Amino acid sequence: MTDTAELVTRAEFDAVLDRLQDLEDADFMREIEADSSRRDYLPLVAVKRLVAGEHPVRVWREHKGLSVTALAEAAGIARGYLSEIEAGKKPGSVSAYQALANAFRLSIDDIVPDRE
Repeated sequence: MTDTAELVTRAEFDAVLDRLQDLEDADFMREIEADSSRRDYLPLVAVKRLVAGEHPVRVWREHKGLSVTALAEAAGIARGYLSEIEAGKKPGSVSAYQALANAFRLSIDDIVPDRE
């Protein structure tokens, strides 16, 4: 016969399992953050801005702490042109998006807005 002091309820077991999964997730996130060779990731607040329809170039630029001028210079495009792209006044050329992606060290797919 088993001693009842050694038994756990289903709720207790589920709580321990949830905690273990949380710890595994936290360990995985620490591993990602420590590996600088991995892709850049946006925080949740920035992802919500993208979902809300904000231009990806603006979101990434602000996430990386760049001014419009600094990004334009790094990408080799005119500051005014970059401002118009971010504002949605101009669609932006493929070459401009490629230059911006290179300046961000991202894929062009990360910064081209979704068009519905």
